[in-house]
Parts: sequence; structure tokens; C-alpha cells
Amino acid sequence: MRRAVCPGSFDPVTNGHIDVIGRAAELFDEVIVAVGVNKSKNRLFSPEERMDMLAEACRGMSNVRVDGFTGLLTSYCQERDVRAIVKGLRAVSDFEYELQMAQMNSSLAEVETVFVPTSPEYSFLASSLVKEVAMFGGDVSGLVPDFVRERLVVRLAERRRAGEG
Repeated sequence: MRRAVCPGSFDPVTNGHIDVIGRAAELFDEVIVAVGVNKSKNRLFSPEERMDMLAEACRGMSNVRVDGFTGLLTSYCQERDVRAIVKGLRAVSDFEYELQMAQMNSSLAEVETVFVPTSPEYSFLASSLVKEVAMFGGDVSGLVPDFVRERLVVRLAERRRAGEG
């Protein structure tokens, strides 16, 4: 079985993420969307919330499942017999960083990195930009699934009421 992992923080999942995951699902028998759980990072959504949103976003992809991981991605891959990491690339600047990570991952484990160029309509899209636009009242429709946009608006309103945003 050709198994791949699409890792990320997905805080929140965007249409760009879904595009890359869907394209990976066409190339591999099984795709695991692995949500990085880093307790030291301050995320807008909890790991469970991010995994729930991803599961809903990927519901129509029968060979995609969602999981969380801590620690090294290569350890996660070794434990699950994953031989490929799929990473979306938006720009040349992404490639420089991701190539370095791919080489490090390859040196740590028998895992290859497959780069998937982001579809042009999503080339500018990043979770951090989506959060920033939404925080200032901008419309993020078309950038994230509708259910993610709704949860994002609610979470940002909660944070504003709590004095965090």
C-alpha cells in the first residue's frame, strides 16, 4: 500500500490545504492528514478542533484519515509504515525551507518528500493570513470551507470578549 502523510498545524484548515490533500489522495492509496500538536505554540483552535474540522473537510475522500502527532514527523512515519510526506508549495521561498526539511527527514528515516505545487487560486493562502483577515472583519469566504469560516468568526468573537484579540 502506498501511504503518505500530509503534515501541518491546520490552524485553521484552508481551501489550499484541502486542494493539496485531495491531490495527494489521487496519488496514494492512503493519506494521513497529521495535525502537529505542539503544546508550546499558542493556536487559535485546539488539536481536537483542528482534527474535527479536517475530518469534516475531507469527508468525501474515502482514502484520507486524520490523526494527530507530537514529536518528530519521521518517528510518526516510521511507526505507521509511511514512506512519503506530501507538502504543498506556494512559492519559491517555501521550497528553500521545505527542501531543507525534506533532506533532514530523509537523513532521519527512509521517507521521501513529495512536493505538490499549490493550485494558482490558492498560491497566496496561509492560515495566518486567513486569521488576520477574519480578525479585522474581512470576508474569508472562498478561502476556507463555510463551516470553518463560521467557527473562525465565533472563536475570534470569543477571544475579543475575553480581551485576547
